[in-house]
Amino acid sequence: MSDLKSKFVEVYNILKQELLNDPAFEFTDVSRQWVERMLDYNVPGGKLNRGLSVVDSYKLLKEGEELTDDEIFLSSALGWCIEWLQAYFLVLDDIMDGSHTRRGQPCWFRRPKIGMIAVNDGIILRNHIPRILKKHFRGKPYYVDLLDLFNEVEFQTASGQMIDLITTIEGEKDLTKYSLPLHCQIVQYKTAYYSFYLPVACALLMAGKNLDDHIDVKNILIEMGIYFQVQDDYLDCFGTPEVIGKIGTDIEDFKCSWLVVKAMERCNEEQKKLLIENYGKADPACVAKVKELYNTIDLQGAFAEYESASYERLIKSIEAHPNKAIQALLKSFLAKIYKRQK
Repeated sequence: MSDLKSKFVEVYNILKQELLNDPAFEFTDVSRQWVERMLDYNVPGGKLNRGLSVVDSYKLLKEGEELTDDEIFLSSALGWCIEWLQAYFLVLDDIMDGSHTRRGQPCWFRRPKIGMIAVNDGIILRNHIPRILKKHFRGKPYYVDLLDLFNEVEFQTASGQMIDLITTIEGEKDLTKYSLPLHCQIVQYKTAYYSFYLPVACALLMAGKNLDDHIDVKNILIEMGIYFQVQDDYLDCFGTPEVIGKIGTDIEDFKCSWLVVKAMERCNEEQKKLLIENYGKADPACVAKVKELYNTIDLQGAFAEYESASYERLIKSIEAHPNKAIQALLKSFLAKIYKRQK
């Protein structure tokens, strides 16, 4: 584990202890143990990319200056707020989707004696964020901007999730409703804001920048987030489960995936019929037919074209940015995701 990551994980333990001793609530031993177990199960288990990118981004904005212990702690605390936000979304998302596993273990609500208590746990996770911000940032000039940022991004993510859910209501499976603009809108709101824009926006605020002056940075990061999700959609079908760490189920789940939208664009009438008949069915034979069709119309080629065009466009936008530190930050983000295999 790198030094930065181990310092980051230490901050989790400090924040957790503060929350377990929050003076606004009189904990009993049982309730304290419940919250601790719930946090340990849901918050630190992922790759921590979003959280760590706050620290990385802040470092790049400081252009090679050594960070003080206080700066490392505060940027890590903001990173953890994003990981808390992610945990809150995932706990509730798994309930909505009726999922079975998450990060290689049973979903929280599937654990014995948890069930629908997980809904309230999600609400608690959500409420921990302003507690952390209040304790560590209340005296900072950018405190209100931070609160505003988290509220804004949470609203955008929940709204993106709503569009995704109402597009795939059971019993109304209609592939003709899916389009590139719809895919783009779902991804932009459901994923790009909190995964790409939020970590950088946190670092910008900490560095004393005004977010209104950095709309161009936001737009580049949103575009990067959309590109990232298209890669995800592609890997769900064409990635190897051993490498990506999960078995893709977008076809079975009738997901508004970039691949199916692209397929609808490229298919002739007969192929369209085949796609409509087989997409969104759990039967492995149907899934195989969809995948076979994807190969016939060369979706791998379509993705390769999309990938290089997106990369070119992003590099161009980044290099047009007047600030060298911000350029470096955006390029480091892009380097992490370009041509990834998982």
